[in-house]
Amino acid sequence: IIQVDWKPFMIDPGTNTEGEDVEDYCRRRWGGSGWTHSLKLEGKKDGAKFDNWKWWPHTLKAHQLVQYCCSNNNNNNKSGEEEKIIISSDKVNQLLFEAEYENGQNLSDVNVLLEIGKTLGIKDENDLAMYLALDKGKEQVQKDIAIGRQRYQISGVPHFIISSSDDDDDDQDRQSFSGAQKPKTFLSIFEALLAEE
Repeated sequence: IIQVDWKPFMIDPGTNTEGEDVEDYCRRRWGGSGWTHSLKLEGKKDGAKFDNWKWWPHTLKAHQLVQYCCSNNNNNNKSGEEEKIIISSDKVNQLLFEAEYENGQNLSDVNVLLEIGKTLGIKDENDLAMYLALDKGKEQVQKDIAIGRQRYQISGVPHFIISSSDDDDDDQDRQSFSGAQKPKTFLSIFEALLAEE
């Protein structure tokens, strides 16, 4: 069984908290957006078209949405009874990427995040809105980012950590690497881990 667990990372915590126009941001930070051309070309090969990428968002609240959906903070009221559902981080991130890169939405906008929450089946929108407004989970998101930077030297995304163990403290067979990868890279790592068992 392969389990995918997304962890938070912020490329630039200094991004305007309301988000920035992607072209303006790239020009300010790197002198232009030329680096995005190869990203878009490679992405199209795997179905990531980047057809409507307009924003460079401040992603803290988006990470808090993932945390809310993937934890027992997620309260869904059904017939007056409290029901908790846990949504996979994979599903939440899929909708976040689609909103940002294909639908041109700003993930810094709480209203966009609330709509994504509704799409994911969050019934108590007020609970989610309060969670985001009060920055609940902010400290844990920042702690997770710090652990990634310190323990695994994560300095960019994507970054992958693959292990045959689900024990976060077991580094023995863990492989960690950065950058977009071809499927055969993952396959060879999975095969090597299976051979060790």
